[in-house]
Amino acid sequence: MTKKLSLLVLSVILIFGAFLPQEKMEAAGGSVVIASDTVNVRTGPGLSYPLAKKAVRGEKYPIVKEKGDWIQIQLSLGKTGWVVNWLVTTDKDNTVKAATVIEKNQAKANTGQLRVRSGPGTSFQVVGSLSKGQDVTILSQNENWYKISSSFGEGWVSKEYISITSVKQESSATPAAAKVAGTAVVSTDTLNIRKGPSASSTIVGKLTKGTSVTILSKQNDWAEVSYLKVKGWVNAKYLDNQSDGVKTAAKKSTSDLKGTVTASSLSVRSDASSDSNVIGNVTKGQSFSILEEKNNWLKIEYQSGKVGWVAAWYLDQRKNTKPVSTEQGKTEPESSITILQNGSNIRTEPNTQSDVLLRANEGDTFQVSGVENDWYQINLKDGSTGYIAGWIVSANGTVPRIEKSGAGGYLKNKTIVVDPGHGGRDGGTTGASGTLEKDLTLRTARLLYDKLRAAGANVYLTRNSDTFISLPSRVSMAHSKNADAFISLHFDANEDRSARGITGYYYHVYQRKLAETLYASAVGKTKLGDRGVAIGDYHVIRENNQKAVLMELGFISNPEEEMTVKTGSYQENAASGLYEGLARYFKES
Repeated sequence: MTKKLSLLVLSVILIFGAFLPQEKMEAAGGSVVIASDTVNVRTGPGLSYPLAKKAVRGEKYPIVKEKGDWIQIQLSLGKTGWVVNWLVTTDKDNTVKAATVIEKNQAKANTGQLRVRSGPGTSFQVVGSLSKGQDVTILSQNENWYKISSSFGEGWVSKEYISITSVKQESSATPAAAKVAGTAVVSTDTLNIRKGPSASSTIVGKLTKGTSVTILSKQNDWAEVSYLKVKGWVNAKYLDNQSDGVKTAAKKSTSDLKGTVTASSLSVRSDASSDSNVIGNVTKGQSFSILEEKNNWLKIEYQSGKVGWVAAWYLDQRKNTKPVSTEQGKTEPESSITILQNGSNIRTEPNTQSDVLLRANEGDTFQVSGVENDWYQINLKDGSTGYIAGWIVSANGTVPRIEKSGAGGYLKNKTIVVDPGHGGRDGGTTGASGTLEKDLTLRTARLLYDKLRAAGANVYLTRNSDTFISLPSRVSMAHSKNADAFISLHFDANEDRSARGITGYYYHVYQRKLAETLYASAVGKTKLGDRGVAIGDYHVIRENNQKAVLMELGFISNPEEEMTVKTGSYQENAASGLYEGLARYFKES
């Protein structure tokens, strides 16, 4: 009887079991390749799960399934683990094709004396000017500014003063990519591999400094590379080439030369680029043996046994080998400056205390004969020479551009994570007339991103599209990038529709100064209501080990304020306020 009862119970269990809902375990298929030097593989889809193993760059694993920001991978027979999706590439992205079409808008300046700036904002230095009707090519754009290419180089101009004349479509498929065989080494700390030859193309992997890659082809300023089983496109200026023609940087042996520093203080860098790390400093009057020349940079032994690179313009060389010189103190004819404003002072010496020789007007050009500190030495019509401040003119030809040190200089090489709140299925709060918070935060973040990038900061967005990103993932990015600042952007709501203004939040005491500085700058720039700075119990700042803040940039539950914060002018002012606040924070830190 007992045996029969047991069999009956077992049969019932098996029958009902067939109809019980099963966990969906459908394999996602495909595989992933580890795209960072080391990646933690965890036992579950979250940072709180124990470590299963450490994977290294280039290792490939089958995909079991995906869950949010996490991918479950097959480690071995019967053993799986989880990796976060932004640290790996999937095999479907490994065979990379160039973008089919790149649109380059041709445009004209619709006003005279249009200032071109080094970044998207009026706080950036003027690097040139356009005359009415002058042709330009639009390279990229954000909400209020165009990045353009013109006869003097690249820069940013206000969209208001540019009229698009035509759209030039250039095929960037395989025929446009010149085949190149060779190898190169990554020269920057982190280099994105993208699907196509464009900064807006999807990132499919990352390379670290010193990684050797195979170059497959080149297209404009981009190189198609292969590393392990990942193929994609990288910006060629961040490659030091060993055996190809992507960067034609001629190297010369110049060990028989000496150079004397002409700048009061000159940075020595790890590579022949202003983007490379500063490894030392030399001062005016010091002389060094010149070991090598590369793209207007000179390699010197600045200390016994230590070598680095300095800008060639700031070394007075004993022999006629200066890459931009035809003879001592003279530059090639194309090296000149153009006056940007009427009444610009040309002085007898390279300082603002010296006598004024004459005043030049906008559009006047002068040949450059030398550079001393932040001043150009120029040839005057009567055969004499004078000096003009480098930050009030535009430079043409091989002469280096000089920027007046300002608040933006304190942002260079800082790592900043900008977090546009909400996204995807999480729309955030909804405004009085239906505005979605997630859309506003992304607009502000993109404007801030462009400003910070133009100032030389290393900037990362937690999202760059309408996608859902979990709160722990946002914090994890701040930690993994070792961010100097993390800024979470939001817009507020309240049942009281008269509530208005900006609020800054921090959680830990070490975050307070950043919150106060950003808040003061944002309020000052936008002129919106002043609600103060307070402690906020929000995950992205509470769980953040970095200096992190959460900014509420206005109430979209207030119909009047909703209309204000939606405007392009407000978005520009909010982004500018945060940008200037960050610069001030790092200046005072």
